[in-house]
Amino acid sequence: MTTEPAPLSVPHGIPALEASTPGPRNEEPEVLVITGMSGAGRTRAAAVLEDLGWYVVDNLPAQMLTHLVGMLTSGAAGAGAQRLAAVVDVRGREFFADLAQVLTALRASGVQYRVLFLDASDEVLVRRYEQVRRPHPLQGDGRILDGIGAERALLEEIRQRADLLIDTSTLNVHDLAREVRAAIARPADDALRVSVVSFGFKYGIPLDADHVVDVRFLANPYWVTELRHLTGRDAPVRDYVLGLPGARTFVERYVEALEPVLAGYVHEEKRYVTIAVGCTGGKHRSVAISEAIGRRLVALGHSVTVAARDLGRE
Repeated sequence: MTTEPAPLSVPHGIPALEASTPGPRNEEPEVLVITGMSGAGRTRAAAVLEDLGWYVVDNLPAQMLTHLVGMLTSGAAGAGAQRLAAVVDVRGREFFADLAQVLTALRASGVQYRVLFLDASDEVLVRRYEQVRRPHPLQGDGRILDGIGAERALLEEIRQRADLLIDTSTLNVHDLAREVRAAIARPADDALRVSVVSFGFKYGIPLDADHVVDVRFLANPYWVTELRHLTGRDAPVRDYVLGLPGARTFVERYVEALEPVLAGYVHEEKRYVTIAVGCTGGKHRSVAISEAIGRRLVALGHSVTVAARDLGRE
């Protein structure tokens, strides 16, 4: 009895192709441990990372770091939590003493992490505590300097193991934010996010507007019977508005004037800006001009979203 070979369930060569094709790689999560001297700027550093999209946990007991990292690497913390920053410091009292041991265990288990250590001179730390009129967490019944000295002794080993060290003695909050971004941020994190929003003046100016542009100097398409029922997103209205005398020149020169402003926002750690473009009802002129401004900004490399707040209200 002759046994016939089983029929191929897939075309010849496909199994070999699948075997040789690497599967999708999961992005390795980033883990950052923030620690350092009390008063050196840990809270500000954590806020910067949170603004960059990191999942930030403040005042985490050292023993909990292992469990949190385990949730992250297993995906239990959610698909969006791929960058974890944990602030671990002497506020954890007796739990903080285990941090060095926990870090050693994480490294042995193959978890890749970095330690960001924030420091400042004793003189600066004393002045900062005196300004906020709060006791040092290790001060007890002694002086602020006693608490600072005790903290330095506890942190010495961790300081030696730090991957990144930032001395904040001469930095203000904006300088510190820039230092943290320079050390941690990906290139995409530094992009300024620009929102261009059209609106109707009769409904009020958007509350979150950083810049307000009035385009009522342009002729209103509302008075053109063929255009009245359309919006600034429709080609006939767009062509009409941008074809008006001075419209395209206005867009070009306004964006040109914005360039040094946007660059200044980035330098001053302002990462979001809203440009509100208004006409009477927010249906024709403002919509067409806001989209033209948005296209121009995109062409210059900015991250831009364009929205029409009052479209459809009439």
